[in-house]
Amino acid sequence: MKHVFAISLLAIQLTISPSLLWAEPTAEQLKEFQETKALAESGHPMAQYKFAGYFAKGGVVLKDDAEAVKWFRKAAEQGHAGGQSMMGVMHTNARGVPRDYTEAMKWFRKAALQNSSHAQYNLGHMYGAGKGVEKDLTESANWYRKAAEQNDTGSQRILGTLYAAGRGVPKDLVEAHAWTQTVANKGEDAAKKPLALLEQQMTPEQIREAGKRAREIADKLKK
Repeated sequence: MKHVFAISLLAIQLTISPSLLWAEPTAEQLKEFQETKALAESGHPMAQYKFAGYFAKGGVVLKDDAEAVKWFRKAAEQGHAGGQSMMGVMHTNARGVPRDYTEAMKWFRKAALQNSSHAQYNLGHMYGAGKGVEKDLTESANWYRKAAEQNDTGSQRILGTLYAAGRGVPKDLVEAHAWTQTVANKGEDAAKKPLALLEQQMTPEQIREAGKRAREIADKLKK
């Protein structure tokens, strides 16, 4: 997750009608559209999710948030975790539907309970900001941890900052360093400065312990 309500969608090239086109679709794109449209209309939840994602992101056709919500909802109501999480996003950002944090929380919870790291990340944000729910920093940290343990980079980065500040969790520079190192090991340059700042506050022994902890995290993420 690059930002709080990042839309993480499978890439798909679709079109819907000549009036919406702003770029001439290729034959391959049209074929993919027809196949996905047919599957979505037949009730296939993954196809509905992918079809919605096209309208949410724009591309061959112009963005259409109302149409995106229509298809995300169809997928969500069939229990598709991605569709549920994106319904939370759309309600949070007032895209295609009125802003409604309570409704967003409902959908995020449904997806999070299916182990959607996208939804877990967003629940972390909602609890941390007190949107649609009473502000609860401990609960916020718990959801960020669940997503981090599923290798969600944004949640790993935030969990590092929470441990560094003692926000929702006990202050623990070793844990802060370990989670930040996990992000840095992915080649994220933005993690370098926080690591350096943490090390200025840590003893050599703590830094070694953090390195060991980071390796433990990496091993768990591989499983």
